[in-house]
Amino acid sequence: MGIRPRKREVRERLAEKTLEARFLTEVVQGLNCSPFEAKAVLGVVQEVFAPLWREASALPGRTVLMAIDADEPAGKAVKDCRQQLVVLHVHRGPQDDGLLQRGGPQAFRRARLPDLCQVALSQGGLLTAEDLAYRVFFVTPRTISRELKALREAAPGRMIPMRSTVHDLGPVLTHRTQIVRLALEGKTTSEICRRLKHSPEAVANYLSTFTRVAQLDERGCEPGEMAFLLRRGPALVRKYLELLEECRRDRNLAYHLRELLRVGQAREKKGRSRSHG
Repeated sequence: MGIRPRKREVRERLAEKTLEARFLTEVVQGLNCSPFEAKAVLGVVQEVFAPLWREASALPGRTVLMAIDADEPAGKAVKDCRQQLVVLHVHRGPQDDGLLQRGGPQAFRRARLPDLCQVALSQGGLLTAEDLAYRVFFVTPRTISRELKALREAAPGRMIPMRSTVHDLGPVLTHRTQIVRLALEGKTTSEICRRLKHSPEAVANYLSTFTRVAQLDERGCEPGEMAFLLRRGPALVRKYLELLEECRRDRNLAYHLRELLRVGQAREKKGRSRSHG
């Protein structure tokens, strides 16, 4: 038996998690095109949309990458998994400048790593140690493993959702709906962040997805349509629909649901006014 080419395997897995690879797979499988035709279509799309892509990825402190869909079962090969585009706010400005000055790169990684994993999950993706090593922090996977070990020893009960650690989708779904339930019970974003050790960005992402499910439900969309339009797993959509059903039976939950929808609609109008301004 020969030596297993681990470095090549890592490169191949990373190559499968690019926007281009996902596009080619969608075109080949969804439109029944040949790989040659799919690459030709990709070339046209890149030429047309390159300016918009550069603008999105150039936001200060942010990085854009492909992550494995959070609803994909454990053990499935990367090339066969659905993937999600996630935007991570890695460096938050002066706050992280101070952290780097006080504690160096290690303190920065340990402070940001749990939040980035949570933000990725809130956008429907699960990061791997390779994602964090080669696409975010630019260190070795061994360094990431060491940081994860230190974080888990310091706070054993804290959830750091990653592809390698989530073997059962049940706890992940429970975790994602717990945030929404707390908001429906009247808890503020600050209270939810303190209780569940989340960043405001991750909480906002969960609530945004939930309100969009509620809006689509009002329009009579089927669960499968919602999952497709929102690019979220059917299981998560069903859980959110169950929460909406609870809201119809509970006046307190219904009141806070109306407030979430009102805030969501106000944000949408503000976003549209900015885009037309």
